[in-house]
This record gives sequence, C-alpha cells and structure tokens, in this order.
Amino acid sequence: MASLRLVSRRIPVKPSHSSRSFASTTEPTSRIRTSAYVTLFALTAGVGAVYYLDSRAAVHRYLITPIIRHALDPETGHKLAVGVLESGLGPRDMFPDDERLKTELWGQSLSNPIGLAAGFDKDGRAIDGLFNLGFGWVEVGSVTPKPQSGNPRPRVFHLPEDDALINRYGFPSQGQVSVLSRLRARLPTFPSAADEDSASLRNGRLLAVNLGKNKESPQESPDDFITGVRAFAPHADVLVINVSSPNTPGLRGLQQRELLSQLLRGVVQARDEVATSPTRRPKLVLKISPDLDSHGLEDIANAVSTVKGIDGVIVTNTTIQRPAHLRNANRAQQGGLSGAPLQPLALEAVRGLRKRLPAEIPIIGCGGISSGADALAFARAGASFVQLYTAFGYDGVGTCRRIKDELTEELARRGTTWHDVVKQAVSENAAAPRAVGVQQLVRQAEELKGLLDELVDRMSNDASAPA
Repeated sequence: MASLRLVSRRIPVKPSHSSRSFASTTEPTSRIRTSAYVTLFALTAGVGAVYYLDSRAAVHRYLITPIIRHALDPETGHKLAVGVLESGLGPRDMFPDDERLKTELWGQSLSNPIGLAAGFDKDGRAIDGLFNLGFGWVEVGSVTPKPQSGNPRPRVFHLPEDDALINRYGFPSQGQVSVLSRLRARLPTFPSAADEDSASLRNGRLLAVNLGKNKESPQESPDDFITGVRAFAPHADVLVINVSSPNTPGLRGLQQRELLSQLLRGVVQARDEVATSPTRRPKLVLKISPDLDSHGLEDIANAVSTVKGIDGVIVTNTTIQRPAHLRNANRAQQGGLSGAPLQPLALEAVRGLRKRLPAEIPIIGCGGISSGADALAFARAGASFVQLYTAFGYDGVGTCRRIKDELTEELARRGTTWHDVVKQAVSENAAAPRAVGVQQLVRQAEELKGLLDELVDRMSNDASAPA
C-alpha cells in the first residue's frame, strides 16, 4: 500500500481541456469586474469628497446636522463640530463673495457682513476652519484670565420647535495661556504684508477675541478685562468686552453707567499702552444685553460716547426673557435664550441704541439672524455688520454661504448694496455728535486730576524707595 501511495504521488495529474478553458475565461472576467469595482469606488469616493467639502451641499443641512442633533446631547454635538473644523477636514465655502456684500468697518474693507458670534469656538481651536466657511468675522471666546469649568452639565438645551437655544455655560474656558498659544501657533514663520495688517491672516476678514470674567473675581472690578486686553491686543483685530452674559453672577451690573465708564477707561488705556503700532491697534467693542430698558440704553450710549477709544457695540447677547409663544418644554430652563425668539428684542435694541450713538460708532447686530432677509432687517435698523450663532448650530456649515446668497438676491432685487443700505440707515437714524457740556468738562477735569495725583504718588514712592 505504501508503494502504491508513492507511485500515485509521482504521477502528475494534468488538467482537462475543459478546466483550462474555464480558468482562461473566468480570470479576465474577474479582472475586469475588479477593475470596474475599483473605478466605481474611486469615482463615488471622489464625488462624495467633493460634495462633502462643499459647504452648500444639502447633506450638511438635512442629514449630518440633524443626525448629530438627535444622536448626541447638545454639548457633545457642539464639541464634535468644533473638533471636525479644527482637524482641517471640514467643508469650505467654495465661492467668492458678491460685490454687493462688501462692507466697511473702521475704514477697513470687508468682503461680506456675516460674522460668527462668540460661544461656538470658546478656546480658539477652529479659527481657520471657521474662516473657511466664509465668515467675514470670527469671534472666539469668551476667554477668562484663569481656566474655569463653567456651570455643571447639562447646561445647553435645544428648543427645535422654536428655532431657539438656551445655554447656561457660565464661561467655561481653558484660560488665556491656552488660547494665546493657539493664536501664536497660527502665525506664519515668514509673514507677508497682509499677515501683518490683520490678525485673521486673511484679506477682508477680522479675528475677534471675546473677553470674559472669572466667576470668583470681584464683581465690580475691571481687572479681568484689563488683563485680557493686555494679553490679546497683539493677536486680535477686535477685542470684545462682554459685560452681558446672564450666566455669570453680577456681570450685567457692569452695564451701569459709572461702573461701565470706569471699565471702558481702563480697557482703552490698557489697549493703547500695549498696541505695537497704529496698524496693530485692535478695536475695542462692547457687547450688551437685550434686556436693557431705555434708561439702560441711554447709560450705554453715554458711556461709549464719552470714553474716547471705544470703537463699536455688539447688540445683543442672549436674553433672560421667555416670550409667551415658546412651545418646547426646555423653555423653563435657566440661562440665556438665543435664536428666532431673540430677534425682535435685538432689533429693538439696535434701533434704540442707533438713535443714541453718533454715526462714527458702528453697531454689530446679533440675535436670531437665520436668513438674508433677517440680516437686511438689521442693516435697515442701523447695524453695520451682523453675527450668527444659533442658526449656525441648527443648519450647519453651509449657513453662512446660504445667508450670503439670500442676502445677495435681496440686494439685487432692490438694486442696492449692503454698504448703501447701511449708509442710508445710519445717516437717517444716528444721533448727532454730542456737544461737550459743562458737566462733562468738569468730570474730565476730575479724572485728569486723579491721574496726576496717582502719578505724583508713584514718583514719590519711587524716590523714597531704597537704592
């Protein structure tokens, strides 16, 4: 038996003619099929990548964003969105802005008037990803001097039936050191002239840093804001003084006239001391609440007008009011309400402040803007620029491009431009330049005397100090 097995191993078995024929016909067919599958996959992946990278793609608004909103809690979904934009894998606005959208702020020409409000990118992680979406202004923060965790979770709530959001984040921040390191890391090794002119590193765009206050800091002290101005002045086009969040105890009290004037004088002095050159002198902008009455708006206007060096006002932050028409059960949550229900309050505040401020102080409108028509309504009320937040969270990465397209159509239909609409609204509604009255002269003289006394005291202390 062993010899038979040995013989059988030595006898080669030749394939039959039919098996050779089958192999010869199936191998080319298999190769063709494989090539077809590879080609189809490559084409599908290529088309999918192009579609994904275009911020206008409907998949972002109608598929990806709703899935994230329903699958994750609001704060986790928010962090995911920031992470994607930080990675550089986010979609982009592929098209140039229409000439009708050009606007001007502080003598600088901007390609469009649509900005992103503070609150989305709290720690400056996704600045370039957000600029890639077409925003003319990206505002990071709020940034506090020291790191703090903010309020306990849950602290942000969707109200989808109302196109609204309630948050009580309470300024969670990694602190100034962390955010500064990211801003410095963006700087090119060999900057161009355009890079030196703008902290955004992009022509026709602005980078803003929103400055907040640590929860444990003394409520009436301006020190946190002065610290923030000194830290970020070399790295921002705009510094926003946020005294209007409803989620930090006592913060809105700084909107009172005397406290606000003291604060504004302090931040102007700090900005001017650290400005490296006239071209790298960031603008100082105040962000106010929508819950101010007429007396409160008058206090804001007086302080901003009399303290020279405040360059604009953002109107508004979130509201603590709860309109009766809100339907979602989350309407009972504590915190600041944003989105569509905020728009009437914000528009009214823009109109009220515009007639109290001189034309040279621009207003940036913010609150419930989700369409080109909304943006145009703010321009006609006297806002030179607008910002988004909640609409961006609901509609996703194509929101800026969509609103710009809608706004372009509105302007074309009216035969006008954004610049012309704003110019007419401001000229019709802005307050006349304030005359310098006797009381104001007395107050300025008292302030000057106080500064001189402080200087004398310092010199005396230096002279008496041991060598």
